[in-house]
Amino acid sequence: MTSTPVRRPRVRAPQLVGRRWLNTEGNLSLADLRGKIVLLDFWTSCCVNCLHVLDELRPLEEKFADVLVTVGVHSPKFAHEAEPATLDAAVDRYAVHHPVLDDPQLTTWQAYAARAWPTLVVVDPTGYVVASMSGEGHAHGLDVLVSELVAEHEAAGTLRRGDSPYVPPAPAGSALRFPSRVVRLPDGGALVVDTGHHQLVELDADLETERRRFGTGARGFTPETFAEPQGAVVLPPEVADQVGYDVVVADSVNHALRGLSLSTGSVVTIAGTGSQLRRREGGGPALEQDLSTPWDVAWFDGQVVIAMAGVHQLWAFDPVESVVRVLAGTTAEGIKDGPAEEAWFAQTSGLAVSPDGSTLWLVDAETSALRSLRRSGSVDRSVPVVSDDRMANVAAVAGPGYVVETHVGQGLFDFGFCDGPAAEALLQHPLGVAVAADGSILVADTYNGALRRFDPATGEVSTLVRDLVEPSDVLVDGDTLVVVESSAHRLTRELAPASVRVDGSAHRVQRPPTDLAPGVVALSVSFTPPTGQKLDDRWGDPTRLTVASTPPEFLVSGAGSFEGLSRTLEFAPGVENGVLHVSVQAAACDGDPETGEVPEFAACHLYQQDWGIPVRLVEGAASDLPLDLRGA
Repeated sequence: MTSTPVRRPRVRAPQLVGRRWLNTEGNLSLADLRGKIVLLDFWTSCCVNCLHVLDELRPLEEKFADVLVTVGVHSPKFAHEAEPATLDAAVDRYAVHHPVLDDPQLTTWQAYAARAWPTLVVVDPTGYVVASMSGEGHAHGLDVLVSELVAEHEAAGTLRRGDSPYVPPAPAGSALRFPSRVVRLPDGGALVVDTGHHQLVELDADLETERRRFGTGARGFTPETFAEPQGAVVLPPEVADQVGYDVVVADSVNHALRGLSLSTGSVVTIAGTGSQLRRREGGGPALEQDLSTPWDVAWFDGQVVIAMAGVHQLWAFDPVESVVRVLAGTTAEGIKDGPAEEAWFAQTSGLAVSPDGSTLWLVDAETSALRSLRRSGSVDRSVPVVSDDRMANVAAVAGPGYVVETHVGQGLFDFGFCDGPAAEALLQHPLGVAVAADGSILVADTYNGALRRFDPATGEVSTLVRDLVEPSDVLVDGDTLVVVESSAHRLTRELAPASVRVDGSAHRVQRPPTDLAPGVVALSVSFTPPTGQKLDDRWGDPTRLTVASTPPEFLVSGAGSFEGLSRTLEFAPGVENGVLHVSVQAAACDGDPETGEVPEFAACHLYQQDWGIPVRLVEGAASDLPLDLRGA
């Protein structure tokens, strides 16, 4: 077990270099911020974990408003995210209330040796890096660290209190604000999920006349409020009659499902606690189970399927019994097909059901993939199998009996705009999917600004509509298509056109690969618990490291899930490139690190992070791979 802090030389924080600044007047430098504690948040707008961190930091920013300056460093994964207008919209969409550095060439990302989205770096008032951490769930430790830095530098006279350099942009107004979904209602009207306004909007059949709104428009978790709802599904009438609500809403930032009654307008919470799921397993009474960023919902096979984007899984909710369970996915991020309990997903963001009910179609945003889930036999909804071995083909899944198949998509770092045979076609961060009357699959190809078509009969991908503004959903409405253009804040009706072929370009994420030596490499993860916490080893080693690779043959040895924070990896000869999938967990409890004593009812904290690291094997390169879960 490795828990001792790695003592490193004091490092002066590199300068902040990028294309431009947002949310502030002019350019900022670390010299301008001298005397302040600076928290650098390396993020990309497509990443659900980055969105979690934005919300985790809000209380911290408020508590330390006069001494802490958060700087978002937007280092894009996808080509579309590098466009200035895309970042402008993302800062607005996600209510980012601190200065943001636009880093499209990943210049500052590389200067700080970031390897994951999100990465957090703390710079003290004298300009030195004092901590670096990957992933989410660090709010408590940051609170402790900032408090210590305030005391230390106030005593030394090096702390400067005062206003933040944040300057809010001018407010924008529109009837819809970053809408995400549209669904038809039983009476012919439509329900629009108006994400940016934290509301649902009911429209007449013309999709223009507004009937009423649900939610006050304030962000919250009450019977009158939502927080960035993302998806909705209308229940079958016989189910709605039993449960007392008609529509299930994926209330993403509240980490909950909400039930909406169209007759009374009332909203109730039907699943989730309002807290984000931190563990790698779950299931049971719906109102007692934490969820993690439910992004869409669909009625499939007698249950509500949840696209649980925050943990890269599909879950199932039984509204009559009021229970939830894992349906598919191990929580590992990537593309892996086969039995549902062994599959990997990557931020599933859109769901659609075939007319005969046999197939659930889905899009995975982070792998730019179109996939499906089908019944493979009888379903046993008995006691779930629970394991923390996330990449060894075992998951906390109840009810095996489904199979996952990828139709379009190649991996975490491959995307583009190419039509043709599905094996060669490319998408870019799709968020929505629908099934056309002829059985073909329509994909809202969000970052390509296009509506794409996949024909299961021929295996061909083509393009129906181009030049859309971040389409997030499509509704088949007779002989027309209704497209949700999220960043244009509108619904657009399109005649169903004939397909055209696009021979566009293929891309890989511009993030540079990590060069490692062929043969044997030492992997180590640094974890230093915050002050006042210690690794909880009362019942054995509280750390676990899980490693896998794409392709699987990239690793000869070292794959699997075992205790400890270090591992010896051996790469296969003859395979020069691949992706390492590394997942780490560490449990720390409130206690005295000096004595090792832990109070009987101590609060415990779970720290975890997933890395997808592109690797290139180069003779003479480093033979060690250090990663920071929480380094000091």
